[in-house]
Amino acid sequence: MRHHRVLRVISKLLIPFIMLFALYVQFHGDFGPGGGFQAGVIMASAFILYGLIFGLENARKVAPPGVITMLVAAGVLIYAGTGYAGLLKGGNFLDYNVLAATPVGGQHLGILIIEFGVGTTVAAAMITIFFLFAGRER
Repeated sequence: MRHHRVLRVISKLLIPFIMLFALYVQFHGDFGPGGGFQAGVIMASAFILYGLIFGLENARKVAPPGVITMLVAAGVLIYAGTGYAGLLKGGNFLDYNVLAATPVGGQHLGILIIEFGVGTTVAAAMITIFFLFAGRER
């Protein structure tokens, strides 16, 4: 792909904005449309675009598969840990009301943490799926 200079330059310009938009969707998700799943897919699309334009080996250097695997597990642990934190504070599993001093604050904090865990898991899973399908032999 070295001869496609336009694609390389445009993708270098677009990837940071794609990631920034993913962060916007992630942290705006509790106030409007969006959230963890959408942000995870958008974030993964930046890495997938990088892999398509600059090659699979370069993408694996930027996002090593071992780190991506740990991010899948970390996202699930963030999600489950938030649920168990509610249990430890005297509420039900995934009962956010007890996570802060006020129920509204607890709801806001709980949703923010849960959506971050979902976004992390979805982004890492999508990148893993891309690496698995793009790296297979024909």
